[in-house]
Amino acid sequence: MYRASIFISMAAGVCLFLAATTAYAECIKKAGEGTAGTKNGAMFQAYEIILQTTDFFGVWAPWISSGGKIGEAPGYTVKQRQSRCRKGGLGYVCIYQAVLCKK
Repeated sequence: MYRASIFISMAAGVCLFLAATTAYAECIKKAGEGTAGTKNGAMFQAYEIILQTTDFFGVWAPWISSGGKIGEAPGYTVKQRQSRCRKGGLGYVCIYQAVLCKK
C-alpha cells in the first residue's frame, strides 16, 4: 500500500511537470534590434526580426502582407512587450522584446 502511494504521487508529479513544460514550450521570448531614420522605422525593424526568426512563413509573411502592425502576430498572442530606443545607427536604434505564445 505504501509503495502504491509513492508511485501514484510520483506519477502525478511527473504529469504535472510535463503539463507545465508543454505549456511553457508553446511560448517563446524573443528580442530584436532595428535601426532606421525614424523611431517608428527602427521599432518596425526590431519587431520584424522577432517575427522572422520565430516563423518566417507562418508569422512574418502573413503579418507583412496584412499591413505589419507592431505588437500583432498572426497565430500568436503577444505578451510582455518592452521596447527602448536611442539615437544612433541610421538615426535611431530600437530594441524590442516580447513573449509570443502559439494560439
